[in-house]
Amino acid sequence: MQTLFLQGPSVTLRALTLVIASIGLMTLDHRWGQMENVRNAMSSVLYPLQYTIDLPIRLYHWADETLSTHQTLLENNRRLEDLYLENRVRLQKLDILEKENLRLRELLRATPKVAEEVLIAEIINVDVDPYRQLIIINKGSDDKVYISQPIIEAQGVIGQTVHVSSTSSTVMLITDASHAIPVQIDRTGLRAVAFGTGKIDQLDLRHIPHNADIRKGDTLITSGLGGRFPANYPVAVITHIERSPDEAFVTVTAEPLALLDRSREVLLVWHNQPQTTQDIDDER
Repeated sequence: MQTLFLQGPSVTLRALTLVIASIGLMTLDHRWGQMENVRNAMSSVLYPLQYTIDLPIRLYHWADETLSTHQTLLENNRRLEDLYLENRVRLQKLDILEKENLRLRELLRATPKVAEEVLIAEIINVDVDPYRQLIIINKGSDDKVYISQPIIEAQGVIGQTVHVSSTSSTVMLITDASHAIPVQIDRTGLRAVAFGTGKIDQLDLRHIPHNADIRKGDTLITSGLGGRFPANYPVAVITHIERSPDEAFVTVTAEPLALLDRSREVLLVWHNQPQTTQDIDDER
């Protein structure tokens, strides 16, 4: 059995034969291109095998590229969403600042061209007492605010300070039931006093005679009498006139021009010398 397997050419002879055959084939291919058809045939046969071998690597690269692209898109989308939200917030702030700037410019334009000193203040609170018409502003004695100081806004007179602390002040609105303000009709100059009614949208004019030249739509302005409010500031517009023969005087109501329940910024006006609390009590 062992002798049978040892029969045939030796290993050295077989190797030499293969080397000579290889050299011959390379010479034929190089000089005359005789092996081109053989290579094409073998390539066609081996291509499916090569494709199958390379398939896992191709799938790996495709999956890696796809996942990387998807992750990049997610990150870009997340970044754009954050940028969009940030820009929306900035636009909202810009819109608020623009409206506030408009209010402040209107407020400053409402000040008559006189030498009176003014200071912008912000309303920070509203008194919850249903029987009083009071607001609190963020300016006080540290800003030289004094008791009975006139307060106005872009449309008209707001009221006057009744209490002053170091950093804030309490303002009584002109519609408070205990407040009264000397006024005159802009059209005729007729003087009167506008009393608060406790209603945010109503003032009463009292002791107006029946023969007085007064009309619905007339504008009331400060008369300057009493020295508390400077003259020529708009106060209200007359909305109702009732002449009853059974009454000694005409019933007249007016609506304040100032946005008493909507204003956010007001103007403090330095008109005359600060008064003491006792002076205020004496005037009342």
